Amino acid sequence: MTIDNTTEIGWELYRSFLGVLDAGSLSGAARAMGIAQPTVGRHVVSLEKALGVTLFTRSQTGLLPTEAALALQPLAQAMQRAATALQRAAKSQGSGIQGTVRVTASEVIGQEVLPPLLAQLQDTYPDLTVELVLTSRVQDLLQREADIAVRMTQPRQEQLIARRVGVIPLGLHAHKRYLEKHGTPASLADLTQHALIGFDEETPFVRAARKAFPIWSRENFALRTDNDMAQMALIRAGYGIGVCQVNLAAREPNLVNILPGSIPLSLETWITMHEDLRNNPSCKVTFDALLTGLKSYIAS
Repeated sequence: MTIDNTTEIGWELYRSFLGVLDAGSLSGAARAMGIAQPTVGRHVVSLEKALGVTLFTRSQTGLLPTEAALALQPLAQAMQRAATALQRAAKSQGSGIQGTVRVTASEVIGQEVLPPLLAQLQDTYPDLTVELVLTSRVQDLLQREADIAVRMTQPRQEQLIARRVGVIPLGLHAHKRYLEKHGTPASLADLTQHALIGFDEETPFVRAARKAFPIWSRENFALRTDNDMAQMALIRAGYGIGVCQVNLAAREPNLVNILPGSIPLSLETWITMHEDLRNNPSCKVTFDALLTGLKSYIAS
């Protein structure tokens, strides 16, 4: 790889490069980015010339990335995250609480717990914009994929500010309609006679949970899905018995906590952000609001 050191490579070239990687074509990248297709093409050609490599080859299905493109992809994505974080930080400067704060959480917490907390935050600070990213993948705060994260594991990186929220208990739950049809199990052993809703693929949390709760294994499930919200919806629909947050299920009178306290499963919950954001007013008020709100949720 021979880089033309006389050429200053602008960020827009990498942005178009990532756009083509995502879309698989110049036209798709142009539509997604809101710019003209010839412009995307010129950007890619300019980047190839500046780096001295071929980034894409043409095929019947579109543009295929070369090995060089795939090697550069994570570095360009890091640039993209840094550029986005810079924009968020710049918009948050000035007097008052304003700009954008990017928050990441699991789907259950993000859909079932955070909305009223964020609504109250917006009422208090109407100039504050929140980007909510719901994913089971741990977003990298050090790489600025997000500003604040609600996590179910204790962060270990020294550069992160972390506050322990508390422990969210998990329990076995079923809809009254299901229990009226099939009866209520009197012991953990009785669970094998019921339709159990559980995971499809094991995660580190699932493996640890299975050691403490052996019956909760893949072969015993009548329905398998790795989507936590889907599991919750199936419990609500009366499909069978599943594991969900005790505090969340307690909100719904038709959901019954079966054998309460019988399963040793819980979620240790933390809120964390990068230490560089400790003096950012918008991040601070969002962090504090989530911490207070989640503590209230756990105590309910």
